[in-house]
Amino acid sequence: MKIVLASGSPRRHELLRLITDNFEIRVSDADETVPENIPAEKTAEYLSMVKAQAVERRSDEIIIGCDTVVVIDGKVLGKPSSEKECFDMISLLSGKIHTVYTGVSFICNEKRHSFTAETKVEFYPLTQKEISDYIATGEPFDKAGGYGIQGKGALLVKGINGDYFNVVGLPVSALKRELERFTEAVILKGNIK
Repeated sequence: MKIVLASGSPRRHELLRLITDNFEIRVSDADETVPENIPAEKTAEYLSMVKAQAVERRSDEIIIGCDTVVVIDGKVLGKPSSEKECFDMISLLSGKIHTVYTGVSFICNEKRHSFTAETKVEFYPLTQKEISDYIATGEPFDKAGGYGIQGKGALLVKGINGDYFNVVGLPVSALKRELERFTEAVILKGNIK
């Protein structure tokens, strides 16, 4: 059965290759507006399904949609659109623990399944210069919360509790297991347990 990853993220492509080389990339251009009634911790899962649905074409494919968000004090931080917004985001995270949620959704025929992985990340207290120097690298602008733990953003991080790869953008171990269960349910036309 063909797997389609609904993501343009090079990081997700690389991580999915740890599970399988047999997949196609089909970038989603879905509207990522989130209804107000979606709780912060379910935002990524909601968006992952929206992205998966946007690229669904054939019944013989398993579509995988993903989205990652950073949440602190109930506020969802997406990708910063300016240096100021990035500075404000990283300042908000400085010296605190935040949560990274990655939602993953599968679609095949009429079957739908989603899950969310959660990782706690603690930042060191950061000076304005440290934040400005990091922003000057150009690294943070395509990343939720304005940082990439797999790059120079690692220098901001004091510690994590949970799956490192979830913070990068794809909870690989959980994804492998959920994908196996989903594929089995699709083949057997059963329910996912």
